[in-house]
Amino acid sequence: MAFLKTILIILLVYYLFKIVVKMFAPKIFGYAARKTQEHFNEKFGGFAQQANGPTQKEQVGDVIIDKKPAKKNTPNNQVGDYIDFEEVE
Repeated sequence: MAFLKTILIILLVYYLFKIVVKMFAPKIFGYAARKTQEHFNEKFGGFAQQANGPTQKEQVGDVIIDKKPAKKNTPNNQVGDYIDFEEVE
């Protein structure tokens, strides 16, 4: 009888734990997400505001394409140093 009572208590605690976790898990994960976002904004918040902040001439819905200038592939004619050898006998 004690064995059956122990199994019943274990099952009761297990199901109560599942119910409590379902109730509080969204709050705990939301809190963790907010803290992570705050930490991220502390470290990198200034960069995002500078890059994403609309200017006065831009309006919502405008398409802006920023192109990088094409690199000019100029070959480097200097391959190495020139060394003048003299033959010694």
